[in-house]
Amino acid sequence: MKTTLSVIKADVGSIGGHVRPSAKLKDAVEHYVRDHGRGLVMDTYFASTGDDIAILMSHQHGVDNPKIHELAWNAFMAGTAVAKEQGLYGAGQDLLKDAFSGNVRGMGPASCEMEFEERTSEPFLFFAADKTDPGAYNLPLYLGFADPMHCAGLLLSPAIAKGYSFTIMDVSYTEGDRTIELKAPEELYDIACLLRDNERFVVESVHSRATGEIAAVVSTSRLHNIAGKYTGKDDPVALVRAQGSFPATGEILSPYRLAHYVAGTMRGSHNGPLMPVKLNSGVSFFDGPPVVSCGGFCVHHGKFTEVVDLFDHPFWDWVRNNAARKAAEIRMQGFSGPAMLPYSELEYGGVVEKMGQLDKRFTVRKQPAAGNGRKKKAA
Repeated sequence: MKTTLSVIKADVGSIGGHVRPSAKLKDAVEHYVRDHGRGLVMDTYFASTGDDIAILMSHQHGVDNPKIHELAWNAFMAGTAVAKEQGLYGAGQDLLKDAFSGNVRGMGPASCEMEFEERTSEPFLFFAADKTDPGAYNLPLYLGFADPMHCAGLLLSPAIAKGYSFTIMDVSYTEGDRTIELKAPEELYDIACLLRDNERFVVESVHSRATGEIAAVVSTSRLHNIAGKYTGKDDPVALVRAQGSFPATGEILSPYRLAHYVAGTMRGSHNGPLMPVKLNSGVSFFDGPPVVSCGGFCVHHGKFTEVVDLFDHPFWDWVRNNAARKAAEIRMQGFSGPAMLPYSELEYGGVVEKMGQLDKRFTVRKQPAAGNGRKKKAA
């Protein structure tokens, strides 16, 4: 049976600033999808991460289906109405357009989708991140699909020993989707060369080289390039299939123990460690730190099992403690150096505007004329 998984996520209002959506807001989004998605979607799941709400849907309409995208858009519009009624902060802030136009890409929400023929058992992982951008998934996907230090199956399992191909997008290119496909392990260094730059080169998808099947997808579009100006971090989502011809669940999760530094955090303008958190967690330290949640499912004939919260385990408490330490350390550096992002990635324009003003006040000293100040030769 061919099944499509779609995740669409947006921030349409939050309590206490950029913290978490209200229960009434989440209920409005969920009820709209359930009431208007009958006959369109096969199953749904709803969760929040930080101040974003994610809608996970299974259906048989393929990727980029206008009706699926419109359903999510209208659900977020319904949530926005509730956010305005409650006076929540940032009501509708991720809805950049006034009316739906066929696809949510470029309209504000983050989205990723994959279509596949269901296996007898079809486990998959649903990731949702807040206060960061799609490049946050670069390192975990690289390590989980190409590094035997994290994915032992590359050595131990014939089913995945042939490796994976990575489709990588140049998100700084504004004329269209500029992508490249590189194969692991042969082009491992080339993949690393691109993925080291999280703000420009982002994993769009991963495919099995043994079967050609889709393994992972990420919401890669950079909003500030689509909109023509910087509109903030994208708070990305990802879907990853597990087991069989794909890495085991534990191998996919292993890289998140690093709590690696990513762009985002307060005002979307700093670097901070990516903290793995439980589903429906808010954020509170410096609008962060950047967080990622993960739900594990099996899908069978389009129906989801109950969700397993994969970061709700004592091991991840230890990781969270380490992430908190890393967050405190880099914040001690304030605005200096790598603690804050470069001008091109700053979400708020105050620094850039101030630099424009200061630039006019710089002067260039005149160099002394040749020979001035030199000692005369003795007679």
